[in-house]
Amino acid sequence: MKRITLMMTCVLALFVSSCAVKVACVGDSITEGAGHKWQSKTGYPVVLNQLLGERYQVMNLGRSGATLLKKGDLPYWSCKEFTDVFVYNPKIIIIKLGTNDTKPQNWNAGNFEKDYQALIDTFNTMKPKPSIYLCEPVPVFATRWGINDSTLVNGVLPVVKRLAGKNHLPVIDLNTGMKDEGKNFPDNIHPNEVGAAKMAEIVARAINGSSQKVGGNVIKY
Repeated sequence: MKRITLMMTCVLALFVSSCAVKVACVGDSITEGAGHKWQSKTGYPVVLNQLLGERYQVMNLGRSGATLLKKGDLPYWSCKEFTDVFVYNPKIIIIKLGTNDTKPQNWNAGNFEKDYQALIDTFNTMKPKPSIYLCEPVPVFATRWGINDSTLVNGVLPVVKRLAGKNHLPVIDLNTGMKDEGKNFPDNIHPNEVGAAKMAEIVARAINGSSQKVGGNVIKY
């Protein structure tokens, strides 16, 4: 009897897992959880999975150093994580790229917008077509490694807003949402465990409130 019960439990668990809504978190080291002692437990995608509950299955597909630009230091396009998005075939894709693109050697406004649109178009070739959320990246609290807030605010954010409107996609405003969290960014670029948890809360609210998106309007969280 115990063996039958155990088998039924396993079958049920497999069924729940197969029916879960898959979420892919595309990003850079901020998504990956750089600087955390146990990023596999405290990165924002992991916390997001906990917040969303068993109906969802979240995968961390962040790659440290990745750029959205195809001609950046480390294009996300050439990373294994990019291919993994298609293998995973998620229902929801959260894009949080742009921070590394602000480095002087990387930044090109025209190419950034063109490549961002190409990324959206490429993800939209997946079947079934996923729901895509664009993130306004977290603030840069002090320039480091060439990453700077001026380019982020005046270059990256306008492109995210423009493409969200053009493609009728929701925006998750991590920039405003995290502006008072400087104490939780030890190196001024990457959030610690507390900061990552705050990010996860903002993203979770966006996903749980997605029903508010009516007629392709852009909703900011």
